[in-house]
Amino acid sequence: MKTLIKFFTGILALLILQSCIVSGRPNIDFFKQSGHNYKEAKFASFNVPVFLAKPFIKKALREDGESEEVIALIKKISKIKVMTVDNGSKAMLNDYSKYLNNNDFEDWATIKHDGENVNVRVKQNGETIKNMMITVNSDKELVFVDVRGSFTADDISKVINAATDK
Repeated sequence: MKTLIKFFTGILALLILQSCIVSGRPNIDFFKQSGHNYKEAKFASFNVPVFLAKPFIKKALREDGESEEVIALIKKISKIKVMTVDNGSKAMLNDYSKYLNNNDFEDWATIKHDGENVNVRVKQNGETIKNMMITVNSDKELVFVDVRGSFTADDISKVINAATDK
């Protein structure tokens, strides 16, 4: 779990340091297409230029002594979108959850720790995972991460096993 948190924190830190364009509009499909009006919510979103970020992420992971399984998984990622929402609501999360269920996302993990919830959902094509949606919520602050690529459950299992061996 620590590796997973370090991984996403590292990605978030690298994204902030990158010369990405930060937008006040949502970049996650549900929020772009939604007919809902979340007036009180403040969005901040950006797309990660993966071809620029991968070398920095892999170098940082190697310097931190992370396993090659984590680095191999990073190589299989093709696109990352990150969106933060201030003043989000339970209704927003419920609508988003329904949207994911209706679009064939499977609930893989829900982690609750110190008042924060992390939810991981995946969309598979056979054995290949094409899309992973990670939602982190605590009170009114929400973070949505959309990871696209071509990896398998075995790839994720290797990362988890490597993390639990430490």
